[in-house]
Amino acid sequence: MRRRAHPLLAAACLLPAACSAPPAADEASPSALVTTQAARQGSAPVVLAAYGSARPSADGAQTLSSAQPGQVTALLVAPGAAVRAGQPLLAFALAPTARAAYLQAASALAAAQKQRATIAQLLTQQLATRDQLVQAEKAVDDARAALAGLAGEGAGQSAKTFTAPFDGIVTAITVAQGDRTAPDAPLLTVARARDIVVTVGVQPQDRASVRAGQSVMLQRLSGGAGMAGHVLRIASALNPRTRMMDADIAVPAGAILPGGILIGEGMRADIHTGDVQGWLVPHQAVVTANGAPHVFQLRAGKARAVGVAVVQQGPGGDVVRGAIDPNARLIVEGAYQVEDGMAVRTER
Repeated sequence: MRRRAHPLLAAACLLPAACSAPPAADEASPSALVTTQAARQGSAPVVLAAYGSARPSADGAQTLSSAQPGQVTALLVAPGAAVRAGQPLLAFALAPTARAAYLQAASALAAAQKQRATIAQLLTQQLATRDQLVQAEKAVDDARAALAGLAGEGAGQSAKTFTAPFDGIVTAITVAQGDRTAPDAPLLTVARARDIVVTVGVQPQDRASVRAGQSVMLQRLSGGAGMAGHVLRIASALNPRTRMMDADIAVPAGAILPGGILIGEGMRADIHTGDVQGWLVPHQAVVTANGAPHVFQLRAGKARAVGVAVVQQGPGGDVVRGAIDPNARLIVEGAYQVEDGMAVRTER
């Protein structure tokens, strides 16, 4: 006798089939929200950053000294003071020994002149020879030259006031009031205001890229607006103290006085050493994680990776070279969140 299946058992047998049925609709594919911009070719400046300080140029400063020993009786300026040509800087008293040497030379000249006059008179009386007169005249010339030499070295004045030889800045005072000084000892140094330069250090490997005449943007490390300058010279030997190559940068006229760059102030110099060609892209568009540098371009709603070589990096953007499609937009914001072939959407 054939048994009939129970209705509840038949219904239970249908449940697994119902549970394994395909969904009614596919889930949406993931996508990333990005911003894009057009790919652009062009050139960007190659800038070499160097650091240093302001100082007088090699031929823009003059050190005042006395050829005679003496004593500093008064200092009339302080280091860093701006001075005008002819302005009194330092009072100086000649040493008594130096003054005595001058007086002796003056006395010797007077005696020689008197002796020559006597010989000349005796010659008219045929009591002296012409050779004696020649020797007497030579003695006068020698005495006069000795006196002129001492006078030229300042021995003719018991007191002297040193004045500024030109408009400038007092960069150094190496004596104090009351100091007794030896001959030719430096007293103070004055630098021409228009001959101040910024000397920066350049790494030896960058020496070949720096040349006289290149434009420079100068920036005070203490802040403030930048100023334009240019390279005056680049050394051909290492600075023994810094082990770098010194480069002098011309400071624009009027940047020193008043209230401008100070002698010894720290400066940054951005030297424009040339230009580089390539694709100009924002820095955030270049992906360097997980392999070689690459950018993403938008094609048919998907991100496509393009390998690039980074030629130059900078805060204003990078210069890269690679097979970038000029007709496809470049992904900028969100470049680090996408992968090759991922669907993307852009802000409207």
